[in-house]
Amino acid sequence: MNKGSRIYVAGHNGMVGSALLRGLATRGYHHLITRSRQELDLLDQRAVMAFFAQENIDVVLLAAAKVGGIHANSTQPASFLYENLVIESNVIHAAFTSGTPELVFFGSSCIYPKHCPQPIREDYLLTGALEQTNEAYAIAKIAGLKLCEAYSQQHGTRYLSVMPTNLYGPNDNYDLQNGHVLAALIRKTHEAKLNGLQSLPVWGSGSPRREFLHVDDLASAVLALLDSDHIEGLFNIGFGKDIAIADLARLICDVVGFSGSLEFDLSRPDGTPRKLLDVSKLAALGWSPTIALRDGIAATYADYMNNVQRMGYADA
Repeated sequence: MNKGSRIYVAGHNGMVGSALLRGLATRGYHHLITRSRQELDLLDQRAVMAFFAQENIDVVLLAAAKVGGIHANSTQPASFLYENLVIESNVIHAAFTSGTPELVFFGSSCIYPKHCPQPIREDYLLTGALEQTNEAYAIAKIAGLKLCEAYSQQHGTRYLSVMPTNLYGPNDNYDLQNGHVLAALIRKTHEAKLNGLQSLPVWGSGSPRREFLHVDDLASAVLALLDSDHIEGLFNIGFGKDIAIADLARLICDVVGFSGSLEFDLSRPDGTPRKLLDVSKLAALGWSPTIALRDGIAATYADYMNNVQRMGYADA
């Protein structure tokens, strides 16, 4: 990839896609191609094929997907499986048929078995049963990375797959039902503070451990990978440390300034007990994250506050 490469960022309005655009622009890449959902429906195969035939794309960063938290995944399995399968199939095949030589497919750490040895290495894929609450999404993502692997093996393309850990940062989804845990906790904690509540409800027992990576660190990792000599493969991207959900909630309370107690809702699912990625493959390239969790949460809370009225959430 060079500064003049024509780079298509699929899903540029989302948290990951917007971080990729920031990272690329900062590093001097100037031929950045984007399309909104209204301009290009990635579920429409004919439209996707026509787009690739016209744009002469050199690199695809496939960050477009249907995403959500535990509630959304567990209540909409058909939507998560179908839409993600169609999006990734359309884009990957259109990239190949149009001659696009490089592509990065964005998966998720939920592709790994529920009861994996920790930290999770890339070769643990398909060695056990998946977490039931997000099985449909995980199956779709596994199919996408296997499709990239197959095109690279059969046709000599450079289609890489990255498996990020739990992400957070600007443009996150702060929806209480369908958002990811860190963003949802930021909103819940802010609203608890705003309303003078004495306790903060937290889904589950608080005991599961999760790893969190700021989305700008993800973007830097992807660019480091593209600058490497790797031709194909699967790469974990994570922070290298995890935290219990209860401790995460306390950290968010401290950042937001909420002094009440935590109230754990044991009727809600915990999900996978622990997910910590082994990031030694990327570390061997010289990459490491730079944004500490507390600093990242503070910046994300500021993003929430700056956008709270535009997004239709509670008044700041």
